[in-house]
Amino acid sequence: MTNVNRDANPIAATLAAQGVAYPDVPTLAAPRGHYSHVATGLGLVFVSGQLPLDARGEPRADLPLAEQAALALRNVEAALAAAGCGWKDVIKVTVYLAGVEHWPAFDAAYRRMLGDARPARAVVPVPALHYGVLAEVEAVALHPAAAQAPLSPPPVLR
Repeated sequence: MTNVNRDANPIAATLAAQGVAYPDVPTLAAPRGHYSHVATGLGLVFVSGQLPLDARGEPRADLPLAEQAALALRNVEAALAAAGCGWKDVIKVTVYLAGVEHWPAFDAAYRRMLGDARPARAVVPVPALHYGVLAEVEAVALHPAAAQAPLSPPPVLR
């Protein structure tokens, strides 16, 4: 655990005091399983794997990969926004594709959505995804307030 100098940095103190939270994402349908779309803690924002689901939570496996990718990415964007973040705050993205042959179409949709943001990314080909969709995207971001909150150095262990 990182040592936070709460007296010297009120932003860091606020982030440390917040603990874990699960912000509501009003623009996304409620998760169908026992999880949250987004979780935050100590200034980090974790977005659960988002599928190409419409606003009613219906899977759109009928769409071409480029449209599925755009929909999944918009769902990630909605979860980020609910936590006070955007693509510029994302540190790492993990993409699951039902077949590596979809990589070029996914990458083009990703480039359009993220623009100048270039977080670290892994693309993992898998044999199948839930509901027969072709793409799932998860992300980790640093909340903008945390980015402005220098932390104290960790204690020296002897």
